[in-house]
Amino acid sequence: MAEPEITLSADKLPKHIAVIMDGNGRWAKSKGKARVFGHKAGVEAVRKTVSAASRLGIEVITLFAFSSENWRRPEEEVSLLMELFMTVLGREVKRLHKNNIRLCIIGDTTRFSARLQKKIAEAQALTADNTGLVLNVAANYGGQWDILQAARQLAQHVADQAMPVEAITETTLAQALSTAGQPDVDLLIRTSGERRISNFMLWQMAYAELYFTEQHWPDFDEQSLADAIAWYVNRERRFGCTGEQIQALLES
Repeated sequence: MAEPEITLSADKLPKHIAVIMDGNGRWAKSKGKARVFGHKAGVEAVRKTVSAASRLGIEVITLFAFSSENWRRPEEEVSLLMELFMTVLGREVKRLHKNNIRLCIIGDTTRFSARLQKKIAEAQALTADNTGLVLNVAANYGGQWDILQAARQLAQHVADQAMPVEAITETTLAQALSTAGQPDVDLLIRTSGERRISNFMLWQMAYAELYFTEQHWPDFDEQSLADAIAWYVNRERRFGCTGEQIQALLES
């Protein structure tokens, strides 16, 4: 007797997807181009991924744009990345706002130029009241930094006698992280074949499913996201889900 067809519903999808967008430089090198060419091409992959996640009703997507370790890269590349960040912020924030997406920049932004910090503040203010997808862009971010700054906040509260030390719990620490109020990460996607989490959202990914793909980030598109989510649904629900089913949700 044939098994009844299972209908895939949105409640089986991950609430929070985190992405390590790896492989821009390797993608550019394979085409005989400079690394910055890959970073620019990666912006289109961001646009496709965010649009698809929004249409699927994903609550939060977090993109690892610039880690605290990235300052070790050649100065010229870092400068180009900062300029690209400025350009993309200015160009894309109106599109995000139009689509009811709330932008949050998470990380230690104090190291950025005053000009970039102003752009970040303006972009976040513009989208602050939006009620759709939350787009976290992790910039000058590290998972250890996030836990450390949360611990310092709580330590200061104790020192100020605003709370007793016994009140420090997993819940209160989570509320002091840069992602306070957001669901923990359900699915991590890392492109370009690397199989490590690289100091990204260490607390928030405690129970996440980890999905690694050989695809370089500039080649990542809607179908790539659909395949990753189908893999997650199968891991979490033993559901027999396919990328085509996720695509059907996108088109519905």
